[in-house]
Amino acid sequence: MTIEICSNSRQSAINAQAGGADRIELCHNLEIGGTTPTAEDIAYCAQQLKIRTHVLVRPRGGDFCYSPEEFDLICQQVEMCRQCGAAAVVVGFLTPDGMIDEEKTRHIVSLAAPMEVTFHRAFDEMKQAPLEALEAVIRCGCHRILTSGCQPSAELGIPTIKQLVDHAGGRITILAGAGVTPLNASRILSQTGASEIHGSCKETLPDGSFQTSTKIVQQLIESIK
Repeated sequence: MTIEICSNSRQSAINAQAGGADRIELCHNLEIGGTTPTAEDIAYCAQQLKIRTHVLVRPRGGDFCYSPEEFDLICQQVEMCRQCGAAAVVVGFLTPDGMIDEEKTRHIVSLAAPMEVTFHRAFDEMKQAPLEALEAVIRCGCHRILTSGCQPSAELGIPTIKQLVDHAGGRITILAGAGVTPLNASRILSQTGASEIHGSCKETLPDGSFQTSTKIVQQLIESIK
């Protein structure tokens, strides 16, 4: 079982490791769905932490249909992640009509190597049938899909996540995420058959910002033992 914690800062990443997480998905600006973190934070986490660092590469909030200029920036940021020592990048691309953008995804998979590539929750916003979209992402060579089963939360998406896990048959990893807490993680894993789960385990700080809580990470891990 692999526990991935979405960490919105260097301190959140440190807290995730202290709580026993297997890896982090490092990002900034989680309040708008996450954007690419700084090179300094990527390098610190990739080089100083003992757990794997996966990095969200997303130049802005909003949709997942990018202009040529935005895609050029994404390519530059993927290269930055490799130079900083990241283990994987987390990306997602849709066409204007809501299909998996296989051309862009294939390009990033090739560019990112030897880093792994996770196709993120853009998957949950596409207009294809889930199994059709799954095959598209597999064709592109991605290593995993982060999904809530096309629902607002992974708990609500349990039936579809299970369907994806079964249909994938080990060809790609299905990472269950969105709304994962110590109260529902065990149920999500047991009822979907997923081998990886993704949560933020965040707490609100006195100034209104939030960061990953070591205690909640520990509770999450304890709940699935």
